[in-house]
Amino acid sequence: MYVDSTKGWIYAEESNVGDLQAPAFTSATGGTITTSGNFKIHTFTGDGCFVVNILGNGPTYSGGPSNVDYLVVAGGGGGGTTLTGGFAYYAGGGGAGGHRTSFPSPGCNAGAFPISQTTYPITVGAGGSEVPGGNTGSQGSNSIFSTITSAGGGGGSQGGNTPNCHSGGSGGSGGGATWASPGPAGNAGAVGSGNTPPVSPSQGNNGGSGGGTNGTTVGAGGGGGGAGGVGGNSPTPGPGTNGGNGGNGTSNSITGSSVTRAGGGGGNGPVAGGSAGPGGGGAGGIGTGVPGTDGTTNTGGGGGGLHAGGKGIVIIRYKYQ
Repeated sequence: MYVDSTKGWIYAEESNVGDLQAPAFTSATGGTITTSGNFKIHTFTGDGCFVVNILGNGPTYSGGPSNVDYLVVAGGGGGGTTLTGGFAYYAGGGGAGGHRTSFPSPGCNAGAFPISQTTYPITVGAGGSEVPGGNTGSQGSNSIFSTITSAGGGGGSQGGNTPNCHSGGSGGSGGGATWASPGPAGNAGAVGSGNTPPVSPSQGNNGGSGGGTNGTTVGAGGGGGGAGGVGGNSPTPGPGTNGGNGGNGTSNSITGSSVTRAGGGGGNGPVAGGSAGPGGGGAGGIGTGVPGTDGTTNTGGGGGGLHAGGKGIVIIRYKYQ
């Protein structure tokens, strides 16, 4: 009814106001779309866009929530490479890509991250590469969804005799270090730092240390850190015969089934390579003759010594009915 020029038209029966807004659930496009119960899951194995066409209007109108859950895993770091000739040093494993997630979230996993009706560019980080000729592996690339950035894994240290190059690289998880030189223990390289840059909860862990004995020309590389644990140290005391194991990854069920991702890469050793970190990490090689393995694609696993890291992944989940 019309009241006056100030109030204009108003509803005579307020109970009718709610009828003007129908229940709505979030609807979006982008990535590979699957369902699990009342939830849709958008999986991005490469760059793309998450496009929100309809936004849930929540309990007020009996619709769905306007929040989502996410899993953002960056590319794993590349393992270091060994410089042949002169000294027998062995490379460190690459650190896993940063692992950030809001799942499981409170409220029956109905979403913890607010979104709006817009387009969200998605970046899926590539794995870091091994750099031939006795070099530290390259850092993995970041993965990004909205304001959430997971840092690429740190590269494994090089296995050569170049000064100051025996430390693991920092990143989502840190790369493994290498036994530095046949001299004082203080020459050993520093482990790569995980959760760099720092976020809370932590996105990863430190790499492991290299092993060797003073006065020897033989050493082994430490394992790269994983989302669920630090990289393993090359066993000491002793000549550093075995590479350190890759750090454990972390399991997550955002897709409806449990998958472990972001494991660290194993370090190289003259007798045995470090084992692959559960969650897509690569195994370390043996010496310069038996190769390790790459990190697994779309897990963000770190590369084993002498090998590349695995590409990351972005997954978004929301209630659609």
